[in-house]
Amino acid sequence: MPNRHHSSAVLEINGLYYWFDAGENCSHRAYLSGIDMARVRAVFITHMHIDHIGGLANLIFTVYKVAERTRGEHVNNNSYDIFVPDLELLDSINHVAAAYTPPAAIRVKNVGHEVVDGLVFEDENIRVTALHNRHLREDGENGWHSYSYLVEAEGKRIVFSGDILSPEELDPLVKDGCDLLIMETGHHAVKDVCEYARTRGAARLRFTHHGREILYDVEGVTARLAAETIDAALCHDGDVITL
Repeated sequence: MPNRHHSSAVLEINGLYYWFDAGENCSHRAYLSGIDMARVRAVFITHMHIDHIGGLANLIFTVYKVAERTRGEHVNNNSYDIFVPDLELLDSINHVAAAYTPPAAIRVKNVGHEVVDGLVFEDENIRVTALHNRHLREDGENGWHSYSYLVEAEGKRIVFSGDILSPEELDPLVKDGCDLLIMETGHHAVKDVCEYARTRGAARLRFTHHGREILYDVEGVTARLAAETIDAALCHDGDVITL
């Protein structure tokens, strides 16, 4: 779809950047958007499907390449955190990002963490809580490998769905409402997601990961969203939302 690459969102707060998913082209879009890759603090991956991590190797490469070329200092003592549901796959991605590069030449390291339910990250700016979902049709016997996230910052609440089996899976994160719900429609009907957001008290709804309904009738969907009683819209590459 023109102007809609794979899923990736970045939260900017107090000069630091927190990534949620890293779909293809995310580093290029970051460059076009003026994002300083030396200020990346953490990356949170919902699940390891290629449309959500296709740009992660290049993101990792760009972070350490910027540090090498500028000889500048990265935040957090030249390190940043990456939260993934599968550390073995992250290890493989790191190998791709740094292929044939001497370890000593990599000035900025990433620290991998396996995502589990509950509070996974907290610093002076944000709190991030993870909740597993059933997008991958798992039963939990071998752990969970697909997650949604709640971000809390400056009194605001943002829910990033990732890919989910049903909107109701987000209830524990949304609770009595949120300031922004970033929701995938690759697997859900637009009207159903709008109804969910309306009944759960989401102040704003932004659609990502667009599915066939939007692909085949983007103008019609856009018109229907404009008539909605909630603030709902489709996301494009480079969109900025201020809370």
